[in-house]
Amino acid sequence: MSLLKETKATLALSFPIIIGQVSQMMMGVADTVMVGKLGVNALAALTFANTIFMVGYIFGVGLLLSISIATSQHRGANNPAKARQTCRNGLYLAILMGGLLGLLGWGVSPFLSIFKQDPVVTALAPTYFSIIMWSLVPALGAMALKNHIDALNRPWPVFWIFLGGTILNIFLNDLFIFGKWGLPSQGIEGAGYATYLSRFLTLVAVLLWMRFNRSIAEWVPSNWLKGADLLSLKKLCLLGIPSSIQLLTEVGAFSTAGLIVGTFGATPQAAHQIAISASGIAFMLPVGICMAMTVRIGEALGSKEPSRYYQISWSGWLTTLFFMALTTLVFLLFPQQIANAYLKEQEVIQFAVTMLLVIGVYQISDGIQVVSSGILRGLGDVKSTAWLGFMSYWLIGIPCSFLLAKTFGLGPIGVWWGLAIGLLVAAISITWRVFIKIKATSKLSSY
Repeated sequence: MSLLKETKATLALSFPIIIGQVSQMMMGVADTVMVGKLGVNALAALTFANTIFMVGYIFGVGLLLSISIATSQHRGANNPAKARQTCRNGLYLAILMGGLLGLLGWGVSPFLSIFKQDPVVTALAPTYFSIIMWSLVPALGAMALKNHIDALNRPWPVFWIFLGGTILNIFLNDLFIFGKWGLPSQGIEGAGYATYLSRFLTLVAVLLWMRFNRSIAEWVPSNWLKGADLLSLKKLCLLGIPSSIQLLTEVGAFSTAGLIVGTFGATPQAAHQIAISASGIAFMLPVGICMAMTVRIGEALGSKEPSRYYQISWSGWLTTLFFMALTTLVFLLFPQQIANAYLKEQEVIQFAVTMLLVIGVYQISDGIQVVSSGILRGLGDVKSTAWLGFMSYWLIGIPCSFLLAKTFGLGPIGVWWGLAIGLLVAAISITWRVFIKIKATSKLSSY
């Protein structure tokens, strides 16, 4: 009965987070579908720019996971003052990191040719890349606030705000990409402007909701302009940087895989964008459960209830197995239909279908490894996931991708099989670490 109770609680928290994460991924899907109408080269340029962008974005997202960890522990210990401090300093950290990444992207954009992609594709990418890199300022700011609110177990309001931002992005895409209501057609750059504006308005909407919602007034700052607390910022960084490294090892591996695929030409690169986009939507299922695990385990840690660690963890694993079994069936049974939903170029679709089949094979291992990482973060163990992720993706996954694609002649599909191998190793090693950590933490709590 304890496991059933914990599973219900996990689902109740996970569900709105999952839907919110999927809605954010739909922003990328909308860009892919709408830019795909401009042709294969435009879609390949979007893929190329987003491949590099995702490295910076995921580093920021990983850093801000520290807010979920800290706020959930403060909530478990019933310490609103510390939670308010975490929220304010987390927003400062997000804006600072977004600004630095935006500045870096602006500086790098004229030199994208160093990645040795198709010259036509490279020529289309710089302006769009620079715009979406600057959009990290509002994107990470909104993510910081969302993590805080989710950790207060209030995920639904922010879900509706983020969903509204996604819908707005689709509307603005239509305006800016193709030129509507008297606006000039701006092509791929228009997608960048639409993304930036929708992310900025999402941040404003979240701030306004926090300002006027009295039910959480005790847990959110009343003075947002109060100076940053350096000790609190340091603690957030110490928690967040290992999480960033762990996420970067995985997303960086997928980005590197995208660059390897790009060496085979614009067509497989466009197919890779379809596969990444579809895989990303499915990935949001375990990401939502992962974030719920971080919050729920962190709250149990803060309230000193080690007896709940195993039940909460198993509730997350069982929920993940159920959802990822469903996504496995979808990818294995309907790859053609998924690819056709993006564009109608048959040569691109043929490449995409084979990639989607491989994605179906690794769904369960991908889900288990990300949820296990969330459990470890809730327990405050952020370093081991970074090391295990590095081993799985960079010492095993990427070398296998390169060898299968180049040495054994499997081409772009070999890149994806290498990623599948890395994910399987990550699932086994990180989950094993969860059992070790729970046992050690429970012993310490009993003294």
